[in-house]
Amino acid sequence: MLLLASASPARRRLLEQAAIPHRVQVSGVDEEAIGHPDPAQLVQRLARAKAAAVLQTLPPPPAGQAPITAVLGCDSVLAFEGQVFGKPADAAEAIARWQRMAGGWGELHTGHCLLAGPCAAALIRPERLTTVTTRVQFAPLSRVEIEAYVATGEPLQCAGGFALEGRGGSVVEGIEGCYSNVIGLSLPLLRRWLS
Repeated sequence: MLLLASASPARRRLLEQAAIPHRVQVSGVDEEAIGHPDPAQLVQRLARAKAAAVLQTLPPPPAGQAPITAVLGCDSVLAFEGQVFGKPADAAEAIARWQRMAGGWGELHTGHCLLAGPCAAALIRPERLTTVTTRVQFAPLSRVEIEAYVATGEPLQCAGGFALEGRGGSVVEGIEGCYSNVIGLSLPLLRRWLS
């Protein structure tokens, strides 16, 4: 059984849609305390911290529950014109970001860390760690369109200020790379790691 060390509903939905049996345990990691100037390295550090924090708290599996064979930590940020964007702090920040991003390209980096759980088979490596990067092209938007999108509240819940699987799908013109990575984790990568 895979244990997802994330509070992200989007990541949970991806695992459910891919029929990957899993449970969820939020890590409680203070993300603000972890930094790195390179966004690809930053998300790896965050993903590993989340997976390690959850792995350290695992008790033996309760009777009748599948044992945990691996813990998956993920974290995403958007890099745009040299600046790293996590979740916007408020609507004003989301509007300002979208005024910059509209019509441009960004890179969505998702760090993935898979740690072998206490009941891991011998074939699972103790640790796998990488970043998957997907380029995202944003639609040119008017101020009115930006404000309407931000008013939905969706951009405040997502790294980069958009949700490809939600209303944000209409403000993304195209992607280069892994689609599911933009939503929160790369399913092709996870399939390779778990196979």
